[in-house]
Amino acid sequence: MFSTSVYNDPLRFSEMLKTKSEAYWQERGDIFALSLFHAAAEYVPAYKDFLLQQGIRPESVQTIQDFHQLPTLNKDNYLRAYPLEALCWKGKFKENRWTISTTSGSTGEPFYFPRTKRQDHQYALMAELYLRENFQIHRRSTLYIDAFPMGPWIGGVFTYEAIRMVAERGKYPLSIITTGTQKAEIIKTVRRLGSHFDQVLIGCYGPFLKDALDDGIQQGLDWSQYPLGFIFSAEGFTESFRDYVAQRAGLQDLYRGTLNHYGTVDLGTMAHETPLTILARRIAVDRVPLFESLFGQTTKLPTFCQFIPELFHFEEQQGGLVCTANSGLPLVRYDLKDHGGVKPLHEVHSLFREQNIDLEKAATTRGLSNSIMQLPCVFVYERSDFSVSLYAFQIYPETIRKALQHVAFSQHITGKFTMITKYDAGQNQYLEINIELRPGAHISQLLEASMQEQIVTSLLRESSEYAKTYSEVPQRVMPHLVFWPYEDRLFFAPGTKQHWVQKA
Repeated sequence: MFSTSVYNDPLRFSEMLKTKSEAYWQERGDIFALSLFHAAAEYVPAYKDFLLQQGIRPESVQTIQDFHQLPTLNKDNYLRAYPLEALCWKGKFKENRWTISTTSGSTGEPFYFPRTKRQDHQYALMAELYLRENFQIHRRSTLYIDAFPMGPWIGGVFTYEAIRMVAERGKYPLSIITTGTQKAEIIKTVRRLGSHFDQVLIGCYGPFLKDALDDGIQQGLDWSQYPLGFIFSAEGFTESFRDYVAQRAGLQDLYRGTLNHYGTVDLGTMAHETPLTILARRIAVDRVPLFESLFGQTTKLPTFCQFIPELFHFEEQQGGLVCTANSGLPLVRYDLKDHGGVKPLHEVHSLFREQNIDLEKAATTRGLSNSIMQLPCVFVYERSDFSVSLYAFQIYPETIRKALQHVAFSQHITGKFTMITKYDAGQNQYLEINIELRPGAHISQLLEASMQEQIVTSLLRESSEYAKTYSEVPQRVMPHLVFWPYEDRLFFAPGTKQHWVQKA
């Protein structure tokens, strides 16, 4: 199992991550996965029964190859199939002290996940690694604005716990304020407190941050006066988005000044972007053969992270991600229902070399060589159910997002939208895209036509099915754009997670 001593010495652990080989970390991850399996098979009543029902004898699972043959768990065949008590170590639920979170219910009924202090330690370890490496919190006084949601999904609460743990353990000059998803509070905090610290970090859901930056500028706030850094979570974004927030905030180093997490309510914060994976993704975006060799297809842009195998043992299975972790509820080969894959770091380097690109040299040129960790990579796309169907093919938010982030539109729209497939009076299917305007903005017919053209161009480029249908019946697949006032409550209620897709 994972040595708790590492939690208490992140500096040493950070050096190990850079100097020990990737094979070393993979082996530790394999040992962890097998160890957790045998412990769960003996001490978790639900898993013990699950294996019995599947006719699996735990003693027969001795190698990592054996482990990879085990059936996967999911909400339906495991979490909802057993009483909550049976899912816990030794069948004990009410006897423990939990922080309980819930899924959003976007893919079914919400499930309530009990969370232990162990997960706070895991998150804190990961956060301390990147806070030291990217943001030098041991050298700079830092204000962390925790602008993640504070409701039943409590990403903000988990972040608060982790950051406080980091500050106290490392005795860093690190302060935290919990604004939640209140843009006005983010702006006010930076204006009133920003000058008192060497740097201000904002942990935020991407669309909220963009709104906060835009609103702040409208209110006369010069973000570039404050050394800023951004930590994202909850969804992926394009490199155009990263460029946009970097430009608005005056970031000097977007490789170290921004990062995105990969996490779920089920298992917690599992991985995060590093300067190397950000660089790799930015290079790959403009090179189709390289992008395809890394990620398999080009219609969507995945979040690309590195992970610690002995905390989260990822596997790729039929284009999806399976993970084993000692979370509040220990889960062995749990199907995350996320579309993505696993790429060993040595394979990433090899794929770049095949395209005559030396990734390490590229990192050295940008001053990133001392930040490279010898850890495997995981990439994740938006879930396949986060799309709309039009004439039997799928349209993903990512494609529309790229179009609407065009610089010509940034002064008029926020970048948030909701897609819906609808039917007209003749029962012809069409795509409606509801778009949020900037405060006080108005859209001319010329600008609307330009947006529509940009969206069609993006769809033609990224969807062969759309291109074929467009060549036959262009008017049938021409998107209908509907513009809404800023923060209109129908699609863009403030303080809530943006729903990019709505099922009609």
